[in-house]
Amino acid sequence: MSGGRRRWTVRRTRALVRHSGPTSLLFRRRFALMGGAVLVGLAALAFAWAADEASEAFHRLATANRYLPLLLTPLGFAALAWITRSIAPFAGGSGIPQVIAATQLPEKVGRCLVDLRMALLKVVLTIGGLLIGASVGREGPTVQISAAILARFHALLNVPLRASVMVAGGAAGVAAAFNTPLAGIAFAIEELASAYEQRMTLLVITAVIISGMVSLGLAGDYVYFGAVAAHLSLPAAIPIALLAGVMGGLSGGLFARLALGAATARNRVTDWTRAHPVWFATGCGMLVALIGVASGITWGTSYAPARDLITGGDQPLWFAPAKFLSTLATSVSGIPGGIFAPSLATGAGFGNLLRWVFPEDQASAVVLLGMVAYFTGVVRAPLTAVIIISETTGSRGFMLPLLGAALVADAAAQLLCKERLYHGLSRNFLERARAAAN
Repeated sequence: MSGGRRRWTVRRTRALVRHSGPTSLLFRRRFALMGGAVLVGLAALAFAWAADEASEAFHRLATANRYLPLLLTPLGFAALAWITRSIAPFAGGSGIPQVIAATQLPEKVGRCLVDLRMALLKVVLTIGGLLIGASVGREGPTVQISAAILARFHALLNVPLRASVMVAGGAAGVAAAFNTPLAGIAFAIEELASAYEQRMTLLVITAVIISGMVSLGLAGDYVYFGAVAAHLSLPAAIPIALLAGVMGGLSGGLFARLALGAATARNRVTDWTRAHPVWFATGCGMLVALIGVASGITWGTSYAPARDLITGGDQPLWFAPAKFLSTLATSVSGIPGGIFAPSLATGAGFGNLLRWVFPEDQASAVVLLGMVAYFTGVVRAPLTAVIIISETTGSRGFMLPLLGAALVADAAAQLLCKERLYHGLSRNFLERARAAAN
């Protein structure tokens, strides 16, 4: 009896080791997720530091010589476009469409979209964009490099790469980039996984928590734009939220339609831009330079003027259209860089326009409603927009008016652009990845 029990116990122990031991697939899969999430947090912090340093360096240069960007920015756009097209064709643009496309392709076909070497080059090129004053952010590229880190970890440990892994990596990237864990989860549900599955939930939450803890441990508990005490009574909030939703949604929808048209439309203009990508990027760079030199506040992410507006400060009323054009020109040029932070700044500018219509109401609250509406109009992810803005401003008690404005904006944006921006852009990468695999 005892011998039989011992043999049964040994067999069971061996089976358990095979199933859950260090060499088992289950153990390797968990280690790949957790180890990769730690690296995601570290990479996001390093990227944030480098991006901030690059922005500061350009601003010092532009302050010392106001007209130098008229030469530096167009030439920089040309160089970045040439490098992207020649060396890293899957590094162009935000990075979020690439991750969306990768989740819809077989592992061997989609891996080129989340290749770690390409993603690292994208980081370098995005920093280069900030060094020349391009209206780009680091958040989209952080999503792509986060997915690439998890993909590489899985490959090193010989673990099959599933779509849920890239969704988790992208979510962790958003969470670490903004220090917004809830926004990372919402982003995974709304944007990265068009058919979000229940079994992805634990994977996403684990990656978000680990990368967030790394970021929190090294950078501290910070609020991206600083804590804002936004408040409006419900009767006062309703008309502002409605007008903000309509105006911001239509403006954001227009941005999305123009950006999608430049990437997917077939006409004489787009045929020329695709045949001469470097010259087109040079022209886009010149437009960005002219707007930047004329305004002085549209370079890079425009974090400083956006934060000033959010905290009740003043900026020129033309900041919104100027930032809109600068970000659009940068986006359609094809150089690497995200639109999250520039879109938040543009939204703050539209909120500033609303302050002129509602001068008696609290300035910060009005600006936040304009910000959430425009951002929703661009990305068509209202829940993500509300959570990002509430977490980046510490205005969690203002979520109901923000949600109302976001839902109106989502409906208004559809009048101008039926297709969601990132999903529309992902089609190009789907086609190119399939062509590269054949």
